[in-house]
Amino acid sequence: MVVTVDRYATRISTVPTELDRVDPIVWSEQMRVKHRDVEENGFTVRRGVLDASSVQRCLSEVQRLGTAPELVGDERIVREKTSSAVRSIFDIVNLSPVVRAAVDESGAAALAREILGSEVYVHQSRLNYKPGFRGGAFYWHADFETWHAEDGMPAPRAVSASIALTDNHFFNGPLMVMPGSHRTFLQCAGATPDRYFEESLVEEVPRVGVPSEQMITRLYARHGIEVLTGDAGSMTVFDSNLLHASSGNISPVPRANIFVVFNSVENSLGKPFSGTAPRPEFLAFRP
Repeated sequence: MVVTVDRYATRISTVPTELDRVDPIVWSEQMRVKHRDVEENGFTVRRGVLDASSVQRCLSEVQRLGTAPELVGDERIVREKTSSAVRSIFDIVNLSPVVRAAVDESGAAALAREILGSEVYVHQSRLNYKPGFRGGAFYWHADFETWHAEDGMPAPRAVSASIALTDNHFFNGPLMVMPGSHRTFLQCAGATPDRYFEESLVEEVPRVGVPSEQMITRLYARHGIEVLTGDAGSMTVFDSNLLHASSGNISPVPRANIFVVFNSVENSLGKPFSGTAPRPEFLAFRP
């Protein structure tokens, strides 16, 4: 019988604690100097990865997909809890050849291969949209905790690329990160409800899968917060265990970002470590 050792136990019934990361950050030793910013801070920023015409084509896709009759009621289209405004469009690289071409243009996959030291595949993709005045927040979390517990991702050998389709100002809900927090795995308390993804996609403060306020405060004292602003066409690539969040958008200026997760082909998903059924493939693709 094969026994799977869970090195990142979470969704526990006891008091959660901090665990030291036991896996590499930049998995290719010869790439660690080149990607020192990822190694040390957990993220890197690239400017001008998309030109203006590519950005505009992708923005047009937000409008098209958000109102497409064939996608009415489709679970891949997530709307704000208090309005019909689009919050996220999942599986975006398969729903839209335009967005897929933009992701290819950005060079995100090549960057992911260098950091992860292997070939990669798209674990999840979505377009996050925060309309002016009513765009909701995304609470503090590290993605790997969810992907480990609910998708069976063994190790934090994955990176996310966030590609800006609008200018990300400090006032319209940009990405906030805690540089260096990717070196610490934060356990989360509470059992995972069945099909919790349906609720968690619209919650501004999820019930499970987020660190305690005490943990977030300790990491803030240790690492601080950096707000990642940038022009449309810029890209941030960050480690799957980096603690991050974004506030709501009550400004008149919308914010839209393509979000693509690249997982190493050597980090195949297994059974969810939380004991729940696997999530749908638009959240966790299993090649």
